[in-house]
Amino acid sequence: MLIRTAEPDFAFNDERGTLTQIVSDGYKQVNCVFTKKGMVRGNMHYHLDTDEAFFVAQGRVKVTACLGDEREEKTFGRGDMFIITRGVRHTFEYLEDTYLVALYTEKVEKDDGTKDIHTD
Repeated sequence: MLIRTAEPDFAFNDERGTLTQIVSDGYKQVNCVFTKKGMVRGNMHYHLDTDEAFFVAQGRVKVTACLGDEREEKTFGRGDMFIITRGVRHTFEYLEDTYLVALYTEKVEKDDGTKDIHTD
């Protein structure tokens, strides 16, 4: 399985709205990404040093992942969470205007100025 579904650590709902604790430990970088409907991000890139977790705060995204000859496509919507491990190539196609929270086990931008983003 190249794209693993996951669950947030905690969710609470009441008359005021919702609170979702996505994770409580294990990540060193967190990004909030907004992407417009019809756009593509990722272009089959991969990371050598980091695993990524994604939480869809709003919208829908189709994720394509590849490792060697294995290929998976899954679509995720609001409230879904998924994980892509290091070494797995991935691309996101945005089916709606989408807000994603992206969490990385290691920093993508290294202290020496290089980035753990690969396309070769």
